[in-house]
Amino acid sequence: MQNHIELKNISHYFDTTKERINLFTNLSLSIETGKSHAIVGPSGAGKSSLLTLAAGLDVPRRGETIVNLDGKSATPIELRARSGFIFQHFHLMNELDALGNLALPLRLKGERNAYDTARTWLERVGLKDRADHKPTQLSGGEQQRIAVARAFVTKPAFIFADEPTGNLDENTSDKIADLMFDFATESDTALVLVTHSRRLAARADKGHRLECGKLEQIQ
Repeated sequence: MQNHIELKNISHYFDTTKERINLFTNLSLSIETGKSHAIVGPSGAGKSSLLTLAAGLDVPRRGETIVNLDGKSATPIELRARSGFIFQHFHLMNELDALGNLALPLRLKGERNAYDTARTWLERVGLKDRADHKPTQLSGGEQQRIAVARAFVTKPAFIFADEPTGNLDENTSDKIADLMFDFATESDTALVLVTHSRRLAARADKGHRLECGKLEQIQ
């Protein structure tokens, strides 16, 4: 059954000691299972804030966020439990090796075969021989491959990626993009990514540009 997130007429802002910064007003966005969405726009436009709102990590100042999971209305907590996250700076646990980082979300969910599943995913991203390496012993591209696998390992309904290739060279970025889009298609997961890369954004099913407080669909 299809899962979806609906942002309806949301507005968001934050206050500084001197002024109120309005990010966007009356913005709407629909995110469905099996589709990939890219959000582009200039720095400071509010792209990352929009991503956190869609992911249920924050609440809009105005407007409504509707989440449907398996045909039923869901809470932000339930949405987060069914989501995977990929960040620009990887956010791996430095005290854990590659296998441990991949097994962690499975262990937190109580999966008994967490390490066996983690080994399978390490092999899928071509890092089986790096299982006992700590993040500091891995290249940026290798760390991000583990981060991508970690996001998908729990079979989430949604993946939220914030500048997932921002720290990588073009060749490595393409390989990371291949993994994300292939895994999303294979698992019928909704992929929502914020990026400055036109090359990456062009691969999404739908493209949106956030600028001057307005969201425009561009592909």
